Amino acid sequence: MKIFVRAHDLGKTDEKTLAKQIADLGFDGLQLAINKAITGETAAYGEITNERVNEIAKAFFDEGLTVPLIGSYFNPVHSNKEGVEKNIKKFKQHLEFAHLLKADYVGSETGSFNDDKWTYNPLNRTEEAYQEVKRIFGNLAEHAKKVGSNLSIEGADGHCMYSPKQLKRLVDEIDNGHVFVTIDVYNFLNEENYSKDYQRKVIDECIDLMKDKIRNIHLKDFTMNEKPLLKVGLGEGLMDLEYILTKIYQNVPQANLIFEGVPKDKMASSLKYVKDILNKLEN
Repeated sequence: MKIFVRAHDLGKTDEKTLAKQIADLGFDGLQLAINKAITGETAAYGEITNERVNEIAKAFFDEGLTVPLIGSYFNPVHSNKEGVEKNIKKFKQHLEFAHLLKADYVGSETGSFNDDKWTYNPLNRTEEAYQEVKRIFGNLAEHAKKVGSNLSIEGADGHCMYSPKQLKRLVDEIDNGHVFVTIDVYNFLNEENYSKDYQRKVIDECIDLMKDKIRNIHLKDFTMNEKPLLKVGLGEGLMDLEYILTKIYQNVPQANLIFEGVPKDKMASSLKYVKDILNKLEN
């Protein structure tokens, strides 16, 4: 299995410096949100050219890195509807240039009625919320098919796709062969349900419901020393990563493993931790 890192967790810099940092750490590649990772880029609709994307891509390719997933995260139920439309255009443009980065997927979470906070709101769990997310992501799925790219949709406890079942419903209803999912067990946890038993239930349910649609896995770890849940190096916290990785290895070995939110100074030790688990599973 290949292991990637969310690029902007290393900080924002030029693409050549970023590529070298990622390669030196030993990752196979990266999840890229251009506006968060590359200095001077907004990646807003109409503000980045194919020529510039090719320059960015070359820096990663020259280091032997791949870019399986482009992040173009936005809140589809934000109250600023003009902003939502701009982000839809941005997402579509990312789908159009994804092939330049040899990226198979463009990803987003599904937002919250709390606008920029992306936290729990009772409205997130209404049929109104579901239908609005379905309308927008259904349109994006059509565009993905048109340009030969794919969506990778991510659920979270505080968002509109708040459970594996709700995410599965969305995928089933908009699927046209270009709709896939990103699974992050951490995203479905909160301060009441973070036990290892519940973590195992979440990954088991995701695999049972969406095994054929899982393409990207976010890996995090956390402690309860601070609220909200504090992210730490992989293997240093309360996440049952050995169980999670075992289930992934056994059921969706084609999935991309992506470090997300791992502290920069913990990336090397975290990479060793994950590789040690995978080596045990392979032998």
